[in-house]
Amino acid sequence: MFNPTELIRKKRDGGKPSREELEFLIKGYLDGTIPEYQMSAFLMAVFFRRMDFEETSVFTDVMLHSGVVVDLSSIPGIKVDKHSTGGVGDKVSIILAPMVAACGVPVPMISGRGLGHTGGTLDKLESIPGFRTNLSLEEYKRVIAEVGVVMIGQTKEIAPADKLMYALRDVTGTVESIPLISGSIMSKKLAEGIDALVLDIKTGRGAFMQKQEDAFELAQNLIAIGTNFGKTTIGFLTDMNQPLGLAAGNWLEIVECIDCLRGKHIPDLMEVTYVLGGAMVMLGGKSKTIQEGIEQCKEVIHNRKAFDKFVEMVKRHEGNIFYIMNPESYPQSKFNIEIKSNQTGYISGIDALEIGHTCIQLGAGRMKVDDVIDPNAGVIFKKKIGDKVNTGETLATMFTDVERVVQESANRVVNAFTFSETPVQSPTLIHALIDKDGVHEWKTAV
Repeated sequence: MFNPTELIRKKRDGGKPSREELEFLIKGYLDGTIPEYQMSAFLMAVFFRRMDFEETSVFTDVMLHSGVVVDLSSIPGIKVDKHSTGGVGDKVSIILAPMVAACGVPVPMISGRGLGHTGGTLDKLESIPGFRTNLSLEEYKRVIAEVGVVMIGQTKEIAPADKLMYALRDVTGTVESIPLISGSIMSKKLAEGIDALVLDIKTGRGAFMQKQEDAFELAQNLIAIGTNFGKTTIGFLTDMNQPLGLAAGNWLEIVECIDCLRGKHIPDLMEVTYVLGGAMVMLGGKSKTIQEGIEQCKEVIHNRKAFDKFVEMVKRHEGNIFYIMNPESYPQSKFNIEIKSNQTGYISGIDALEIGHTCIQLGAGRMKVDDVIDPNAGVIFKKKIGDKVNTGETLATMFTDVERVVQESANRVVNAFTFSETPVQSPTLIHALIDKDGVHEWKTAV
């Protein structure tokens, strides 16, 4: 029998827990013999003392085998998923999953809720009335077999240790840890029955990995873990110095996804979506190159097959299709506030981290584990980096039901914008392609 206090001290002092010690901690946390405050202390020790690659791999394996590993081998095709490390306005999965499935690649996707200042795919999907993210494993297998795409949350069987730890990290200041992020992502992804994985590793002000060197380290960690477990894994380093797309907030982002699936081109959002989708189509064996995969993805957007696949998926998840077809009929926020520019110039920055925290204040995210999310809350941007703006022109529109936060939130949004007197270029979105052989410059046009 191990002593949890001694294990916390061991990690705090820079020691390396054995597999047996990690199994003891994680099993004990699952069965309730190790309380939240001790697991929180251990997570904080990892946050400060880190884990080496061997330790991270063992940690991932223990979390993976805290539940079942799904077998999808009976379903034809190469099963490919995508994971983003999180950002503000990052709704790519909701467009990408049905788009790639419409290209003939099965997409089994297990997603998470909002974490820290970043939004969560599950929270966005659950803003669709009736949409069930809690399908059973049998339902999960049936939907992926029959529809070709499924988007669920963790079931009690899949990496249950991570499900508990994920929520705990969100409220204990231990989110931004490369070993903990690696273990969390890969335990879920390895459990869901995939053959290959495409990673979107965000870097910049609104990402967990604000520095590029940290993002590269995380990418290499994730790819090495995936490769060690026999899954073809590649990643893209993408920019998160401003919110992605024009919407931040759960239902607001769903509306943006509906627009894009119907053919609206929002340049930054669709560039990232097409590149990741093209890589998934290639790994799924439906194209020889990423560029060919991108062209296939564009085709299923333009001919509406991706939108039709999205509607089919929402139906199978018991979501109300009326609001997909008529998003303007969705209930509206009590407060709808236009944020005006207080100066003239070119937008040189939009602080994605500040926007993320403001969205939480508006009701779009959680401050505590049991907080209820307001699906309408958030911000829609009228201007992005590089745009010319005049004094009094609308920068964004803010939505909330909470009157007491209106003034402070409005101030935060307007102050998130910075300006230049001279023209500014839009930021480069795709910084690099990363695989098991290293880092490669990305040049492919979208």
